[in-house]
Amino acid sequence: MKDEKPKSKKPKSPTTQHHLLISEVKQDTIVMKDGTLRAVLMVSSINFALKNEDEQNAIISSYISFLNSLDHPLQIVVQSRKLQIKPYMDRLLEQEKQQTNELLRTQIADYRSFVTELVSLGEIMSKQFYVVVPYDPRSNKNKGFFARLGEVVNPVSAVKIKGEKFTKRKYDLEMRVRQIEGGLASMGLTSVRLDTQSLIELFFSTYNTDIALTQELGNMKDLRVERTN
Repeated sequence: MKDEKPKSKKPKSPTTQHHLLISEVKQDTIVMKDGTLRAVLMVSSINFALKNEDEQNAIISSYISFLNSLDHPLQIVVQSRKLQIKPYMDRLLEQEKQQTNELLRTQIADYRSFVTELVSLGEIMSKQFYVVVPYDPRSNKNKGFFARLGEVVNPVSAVKIKGEKFTKRKYDLEMRVRQIEGGLASMGLTSVRLDTQSLIELFFSTYNTDIALTQELGNMKDLRVERTN
């Protein structure tokens, strides 16, 4: 009998998680694979062009002061998405069916037709504005050299295993978030920090643009996720 050569195992394809820079999302905080943390603020917008010259100068001055007050990086993200109009149209149709007043029912039907025609002329886009606030524990000058070196060598385990360190880093991150919120408020902008559910929904819609239009992500508490090392 000829010796049969052992069949070589096919290498496993890397999972999607392998390509992401995110390690986990917990307590309204993003934990990156390099050990750094992120908080995300959803920010309102202002129509700068409609402001008078004095108001525009005041906004520019506030923005300059805001930037000069920062001692760490900051990321501003603008997402343009196709407006999902179908749920709104379905609600209008339901209201039309339930309306007992003939005049109001006719007006709702005319309005539905107007919106449908308006949408058919071109894609209506919606814009969302986000500010990403980072925290890098290696930038903490109060820590010793070897402590920072250990976090560079094995940052993820340091974040996952040592809960007290994560709590301390999260506290430092929240101090930065408050500073950013104050700076945005000085320009007349309203900001809201995304919680864990909102963060996961944001990443789900970002990496699954087609599916997100038709498939809603359920509550995180009801999902069971199998984790692999």
